[in-house]
Amino acid sequence: MFKRNVLASAIIATSMSSFTQAQIEEVVVTATKRSASTQDIAVAVTALGEESLDQMGISSFDDYLIQLPGVTAGGSGPGQSSVYIRGIASTTPNLTTSGVAGLAPNVAMYLDEQPLSQPGRNLDVYTADIARIEVLKGPQGTLFGASSQAGTVRLITNKPDPSGFSGKLKMGAAWTESGDPSNNVEGVVNIPLTDNFTARAVVYVDNKGGYIDNVAGTRSVAESPAFSGGAPGGVSFIEANNGNRTEDNFNDTTYSGMRISGLWMINDEWELLVGAAQQTIDTEGVFFVDPELDELEIQRFTPDSLEDSYDSFNWTLTGRLGELDMVYTGAFTDREANQFVDYTDYLYVGGSVPYYVCDRTVAYETGTYTGAANPTGNCQSPEMFTKNKVTSEFISHEIRFSTDQSSALRATFGAFYSDLELRELTDFTYPGGEQTLSDGGWNGAAPVAVGYGPSVSNQDSSASRKGVWPEGVMFVNDVLRTDEQYAVFGELSYDLTEQLSLTVGARWYDVEVDLKGSATGAFNTASRGQIGISEPSDGRNLDLLFSKSGAAGIDTAATDGVIGKVSLAWTPIEDVLLYATWSEGFRPGLLNRPGGATDGAGYTVPYAIDTDEVTNYEFGWKADMLDQTVRFNGTVFFVDIERLQASVFNPDITNLFFAENAANAEVMGMEGDLTWMPSSVAGLSLNGSFSLLDTEITKVLVPTDVVKKGDSLAFAPELQFTFQARYEWDLLSGALAHVMGHMSYSDEAYTDIITTKRYALDSWTMLGLTAGVSEDAWTAELFIDNVTDERAEISGNANYNKQRNTVTRPRTMGLRFSYNF
Repeated sequence: MFKRNVLASAIIATSMSSFTQAQIEEVVVTATKRSASTQDIAVAVTALGEESLDQMGISSFDDYLIQLPGVTAGGSGPGQSSVYIRGIASTTPNLTTSGVAGLAPNVAMYLDEQPLSQPGRNLDVYTADIARIEVLKGPQGTLFGASSQAGTVRLITNKPDPSGFSGKLKMGAAWTESGDPSNNVEGVVNIPLTDNFTARAVVYVDNKGGYIDNVAGTRSVAESPAFSGGAPGGVSFIEANNGNRTEDNFNDTTYSGMRISGLWMINDEWELLVGAAQQTIDTEGVFFVDPELDELEIQRFTPDSLEDSYDSFNWTLTGRLGELDMVYTGAFTDREANQFVDYTDYLYVGGSVPYYVCDRTVAYETGTYTGAANPTGNCQSPEMFTKNKVTSEFISHEIRFSTDQSSALRATFGAFYSDLELRELTDFTYPGGEQTLSDGGWNGAAPVAVGYGPSVSNQDSSASRKGVWPEGVMFVNDVLRTDEQYAVFGELSYDLTEQLSLTVGARWYDVEVDLKGSATGAFNTASRGQIGISEPSDGRNLDLLFSKSGAAGIDTAATDGVIGKVSLAWTPIEDVLLYATWSEGFRPGLLNRPGGATDGAGYTVPYAIDTDEVTNYEFGWKADMLDQTVRFNGTVFFVDIERLQASVFNPDITNLFFAENAANAEVMGMEGDLTWMPSSVAGLSLNGSFSLLDTEITKVLVPTDVVKKGDSLAFAPELQFTFQARYEWDLLSGALAHVMGHMSYSDEAYTDIITTKRYALDSWTMLGLTAGVSEDAWTAELFIDNVTDERAEISGNANYNKQRNTVTRPRTMGLRFSYNF
């Protein structure tokens, strides 16, 4: 189904092993939930094959992102990114609140048949033993559901092969300029255990050396916007000094894991595929830099770390029921992410910080201080941090049926169910804050012993706790977020003539998103943070806030409806396909924990936000020419976006992140990819792809100045392209040698549509070189990535009014070796 192939500029892969004229080979994908050649389906699909992934050294999300024009990401490192396609993006959520306030993804992530999408954090699946990566651009909601609003990314694994015993060993080492070395090893084995049962397993460890330096610096609470009019003279400010935490190359990462699958061929018509996977990502430090410092430098005052682990189980039963092909597939994923985040940057936007860390509070109002006539005391060192534990359990079931695909009238239809439970427990720690509580704080209240119990919803949850607040903890998110979905879907295709085919599709959906638990502070609440027993305005008890009697009767963010698709495909001549498609997509809404908060000027934070929806119009073509030595595929599209969701932080309204249906927008664009294997130069293949985007906010839906009409969308560069040239030739020994150069380019892009967090990421160009030798059983390669040592800004954020740019790894040289047996 999938033959040898080489990266065709992020669309098609080709290869040749002799000096006879080569043709671009067929690539079979399952983008329409049935096997078909990429050239025969009216879908804009990009396929990176296994050989392409190996040749480019692609192992994780950040690696293949660089090679895919029209695909971008917001985030800040391994396991902490969200995917965007065709510039349909507004904002990237703050990971300290990704569970309680994170938007649902608008690009679906799949591992084979298993959906992986989660709010705030997509699973960063290591690409070990992957057959191909399929990227479906444009709404895919009729077949793939709610999170396929802008597209779908599918990682397709190699399946157990009953034909015989086989295996593969891969290893590599690399050295990064001004960084630490890296190394990796991966082993695969395929074993037919009986005549009808085959097992396959892969294990891997990849240690990626750091390249960002934590450098010395100081900070004090005097930098808080609370003191924008000048700090009171009687208060002493104790500086945070990270001199004992400075470290070169402190952002190292380790991916480790395994995957095992078994194929039981029950009889001639039925088979069962089962699988299990486990992966852990361990990181230290951060993956963004401060543009106000020297290159590859940041100042962090408390340790940053992440341990992100998941266990996954999946099963797929395939067979025939009469004249119908049937597939039932299910999956269960259990994920836990434990993260420590330096929260000191909050100082630059958190006007309430002095209330938590100063011995004696000065009430302030537009720069005028009241309270004690001559305030005295200390403001503690602002070495703030969060301890964040996010656990999720996700289960999905899908059953679908297909009729004879060779018939003039053919159909695929089925039903889908999923249930996500996401628990988030975040402690926001302000060192010195316990002193504020013990002496009554600035409000002059008597000393009080503080404690908190479980919220109503979390009494049986391991995330909830009882007892006194941990030392220095001033705010807690203790929430349970659920997302339950039902859907019935189908697509029907009919050949109007031998050359003209019509496809119509629809999906009925019912989605319900709930939020229970508590978001409360230890300071200045009548019950001192007793959760689950106080009114909604005291301690922000979400169980009471979102109930039939609270929040104007809103207790869930629920939605249901129907989305559709119509596509017309025409084959005027052999090897040329033209198509036109109208399609719709949606993303569910969510509940806002600060629902009801007002800015005093008439704006109120909604208790629940609505779905955002897209309507997509596109015209595409797929053409093989010149005896299949040239392939040119492309798409022109227009996308209308209604009620685009965005994450907002505005201290004038509330000190909590919340979500809004912020704007309507439009996207116009064109994508294309070209592959050429010139017959005049045997062994040469040339590949290029591009994306052109024009995005614009057409209407502002919030009565604030946080979004501007006419601005472009986030992470939407106007131009992106890649180019690759590969030359292969036979050696006298019978081995095959190759050299390959590749280039990727991206225009500047903006990080947000929210004006207070919006800034431009610079354009960048990345170059790479590879040279190697291969025989039937082994391949050895030397490579240089980022030849010009570019500081490519692939993402960024200004959540706390300070720019933080996520940059690519500096120039890296290394070697790779693989052996097949």
